[in-house]
Amino acid sequence: QVQLVESGGGLVQPGGSLRLSCSAAGFTFDSKSYGWFRQVPGKERVGVSCIRGSDDTTYYLDSVKGRFTISRDNAKNTVYLQMSNLKPEDTAVYYCAVDLGRNQDMCVNGQFVLNGMDWWGRGTLVTVSA
Repeated sequence: QVQLVESGGGLVQPGGSLRLSCSAAGFTFDSKSYGWFRQVPGKERVGVSCIRGSDDTTYYLDSVKGRFTISRDNAKNTVYLQMSNLKPEDTAVYYCAVDLGRNQDMCVNGQFVLNGMDWWGRGTLVTVSA
């Protein structure tokens, strides 16, 4: 069974850092595209970053460029999102997603295509507040 489990969220002051982790199981981790999206209650999902499975090309939401870094560790079946210089507007539940090839491509042409997500986890809450 496909499983994605996020961790690493919490309360952090503006300007602080957090590293989110996404542990994957139930499928072959290598060569898949992964992404992180976030959602504030009552608002739309927003694609934050993705990493393409074929060549590790990355995409970032404009507002997080230079502050967030997505990476993957194939040996640990884990995807990371390193977040620094956090701002109150980064507050949201962050979800990890995977493209299993069932639908359209998720991370392609410099975009994070939300309709390409085949599975996602339950999320981890990030709160940026003084």
